[in-house]
Amino acid sequence: MEQYGIFNQNIGLDDLGFEELKSIHWNLSEPRLYEHSLCRGETTLAAGGALVAITGQHTGRSAQDKFIVEDDTTRDSVWWDNAKSMDPGKFETLYQDFLEHAKGRDVFVQDLIGGADAKNKLATRIVTEFAWHSLFIRNLLIRPQRSDLATFDPEFTIIDFPNFRAHPERHGCRTETVIACDFTRKIVLIGGTSYAGEIKKSVFSFLNFLLPSKGVMPMHCSANVGPDDDAAVFFGLSGTGKTTLSADPSRTLIGDDEHGWGENGIFNFEGGCYAKTIRLSKEAEPEIYATTQRFGTVLENVVLDEDRNTDFDDASLTENTRCAYPLHFIPNASDTGITSHPKNIIMLTADAFGILPPVSRLNPAQAMYHFLSGYTAKVAGTEKGVTEPEATFSTCFGAPFMPRHPSVYGNLLRDLIARHEVNCWLVNTGWTGGTYGIGSRMPLKATRTMLIAALDGTLNNSEFRIDPNFGFEVPLSIEGVDDAILDPRSTWSDPRAYDTQAHGLVEMFIDNFAKFESHVDVEVLSAAPFVRLAAE
Repeated sequence: MEQYGIFNQNIGLDDLGFEELKSIHWNLSEPRLYEHSLCRGETTLAAGGALVAITGQHTGRSAQDKFIVEDDTTRDSVWWDNAKSMDPGKFETLYQDFLEHAKGRDVFVQDLIGGADAKNKLATRIVTEFAWHSLFIRNLLIRPQRSDLATFDPEFTIIDFPNFRAHPERHGCRTETVIACDFTRKIVLIGGTSYAGEIKKSVFSFLNFLLPSKGVMPMHCSANVGPDDDAAVFFGLSGTGKTTLSADPSRTLIGDDEHGWGENGIFNFEGGCYAKTIRLSKEAEPEIYATTQRFGTVLENVVLDEDRNTDFDDASLTENTRCAYPLHFIPNASDTGITSHPKNIIMLTADAFGILPPVSRLNPAQAMYHFLSGYTAKVAGTEKGVTEPEATFSTCFGAPFMPRHPSVYGNLLRDLIARHEVNCWLVNTGWTGGTYGIGSRMPLKATRTMLIAALDGTLNNSEFRIDPNFGFEVPLSIEGVDDAILDPRSTWSDPRAYDTQAHGLVEMFIDNFAKFESHVDVEVLSAAPFVRLAAE
């Protein structure tokens, strides 16, 4: 067996049980990973210099194929209503079969860090059979100093073998695809899918399990900070605008997807960004577009023309086309991944029903209510089988990655909001003038204008009305925004149809929140919308 690169010779792959490997490529840099990936036929080189990978049948996460080992560590701490359990014995069989699959193969290893905060960082080892997956995760997590690699001691391990095929009866899973998490052994096994997002979300899931016991709030959010140290957090599922709206040239980007909120403020879990590229425009999103035209970026399922130029308007492979790049590719990105406590929290939702106003101010109880509700729309391609936006409630704006009960995260967030007197806003980046298929998507320019007003404090001085369906405050006017768009009912050609749809959405909120009623106080319950008002 040959080994290349820098690594801790006292803690190699033998400790994980790997035997008879053909070669191990440790912590290779971008040029060497490019060479391996291209020579092995894994990827194609785009005209701008990025690597382009096609992931096959899995162009998004396989949420139904994710399992958590149920044992003494997880039995009473995981929210099993939201997670599939796996027997420890089945996991061990799966693990041994992964080791058998690796025999005679090349593997690529990256030793990386999850978490920019020194007190809450997670040393993570990622073992992959694809060179481009090694480059992907090298872009997405935080890279240690090369001088530290010789003493790197991993706390958490991810083994990613896309060519492995699981057996449901033998391994206790659902299909040939499996994402199996053992929080006691601190190992995640990913097989049967080439979609690289599964790797980064495994780090996020483990941190979401680990950090609440330390009093740290893990968040599925982007974050940035202005010149006056006015940090902002943007909650939201994929496709709601976290990456786009936090990439503001006038503010420093902390990160685009996963953060913690601890005693000293906000810190990024990652060292890179994983942005959607479908219909990406150089004019509308110049910073993100520029990353797609340079060496080091990984493009997933992006179509190339005959000259290998990127065609971001082509969704023939999937709507969920992506680019993965290190944070320093964004000109105004933070060097540290750390910032102060936020002054504003933005909860992003893509309302497929066209009911919610484009921006609303929330009190702390309403913020917890909408955080636990997590209403949005799954955007086409984000998960396998989703071909167009569909309404969903994803608690904490990231239910698939939140192993503990939502009340754990909700109470942490509510306490932090109160302690630091944070302004909270609900921003609808979804539809206006009707439901999906009838109305149109909220104009990005208007959303940016509203966010600027929220973040610089001017929106707090506006005159507000009370929304008759949800009870939160909606501004009557914002400079630079058409007043009509602030009242969604007025954008519908048939106001009665709006009322009927609003009534239905309110009922969906109430039905969804029933499972949380015993976990929250009267104040949060009072933040619920009212069917009676919606029906009038």
